[in-house]
Amino acid sequence: MTLSISNVRAVLVDRILDGATVVVEEGRIVEVRAGGPAPPTAVDGRGAFLLPGVICSHSDGVEREIWPRLNARFPVDFALRSFEGRLVAAGVTTVFHGIGWDHNPGYDRTVEQALELCDVIVARRADADPPCDHRVLHRLEARSEHGWDAFFSRLPDCERLDAVPLVSYEDHSPGQGQFRDVEKFKSAIDPSTLAPGETVESLVAARLAEAENRAGVRTATLATVTELAGSGRVRLLAHDLEDAAQVREAVGWGTAVVEFPLSRAAAEEAMRCGLPAVMGAPNVLRGGSHSGNVAAAELVAARLCTSLASDYQPSTLLAAVFKLAADGTCDLPAAVSLVSAGPAAVAGLTDRGRLDVGLRADLVLVELDGAWPRVRGLWRAGAAVPALLGDPTLTSGAP
Repeated sequence: MTLSISNVRAVLVDRILDGATVVVEEGRIVEVRAGGPAPPTAVDGRGAFLLPGVICSHSDGVEREIWPRLNARFPVDFALRSFEGRLVAAGVTTVFHGIGWDHNPGYDRTVEQALELCDVIVARRADADPPCDHRVLHRLEARSEHGWDAFFSRLPDCERLDAVPLVSYEDHSPGQGQFRDVEKFKSAIDPSTLAPGETVESLVAARLAEAENRAGVRTATLATVTELAGSGRVRLLAHDLEDAAQVREAVGWGTAVVEFPLSRAAAEEAMRCGLPAVMGAPNVLRGGSHSGNVAAAELVAARLCTSLASDYQPSTLLAAVFKLAADGTCDLPAAVSLVSAGPAAVAGLTDRGRLDVGLRADLVLVELDGAWPRVRGLWRAGAAVPALLGDPTLTSGAP
């Protein structure tokens, strides 16, 4: 199958190619050129931006799709397909769903749900027409042996599906990482999730005691993940590192990526160690961290951030791209790379993320509606994704 998209502003890694035509054959980009006559069957991009398909290395959004409110749970397979609508509207063609292998009532997470989500994602990947490439980021809590046991039961299946599974090693105990200030941990607790007779103070005290009692579990899981990363069985992301010392320690674990560094010092050390650094697109859009950590835009401006992830809101990815460019934080090609080439590198994907000849033709056509981007067209491996786009010329190939 041949696809041509003409009259676009093609955003390459280092420049914007105006009046461009991109030609695709058998799902791969075979030509990117400026000017010249367009093929008669080419899709007319009408001057919109053509970008590589958006890649998200960390998306927790499907969890909220399963549990949109307290005690209201939808079937997991329905939730995934419902969430696909958000991904398509956000221009996402590859997504790593952050699956928490832990029991955490505050986030409606259980190990059983993690197992079910993995099954549903595997089944959806096997379908003929998923609108995006569904993958898994395995979020493993340092002090949850039950979660680690369940993950190990699935690791052979994960390895068959993805040659090297992505694993994020996390510790959300009070006094650690994101919650190094215990008051932040308290403020993150939803009172509606408390058990009868339980208070915020009693819950925090119990969690602090639990973290101390499970210190040995953390030591064991750290040894395990270090062995897995060292043997190449997993690609390791170190989550919520506080400072340069923690980054250096994580290097010794075999860490490949620093995910959501909490300080500029941590991001600077990641750069010195040659590690990609992922920040949250919502952080860019909101103008800073919701929990008082380093601002993503500050790190982008200093070239200390190589990738943005949606975290909990897919629509923030393209919005953050155009905000960074509009604010002068970086130019548009650099901003686009944060949601394409950057996350491809994070995930170890070498076949996508740029408008380069030979790469997979995951493409998104974007126009600005005022300050905000709107997706007009989406192609996965050269095949149009029609859902929610409402423009028949993009799916028919008519000029």
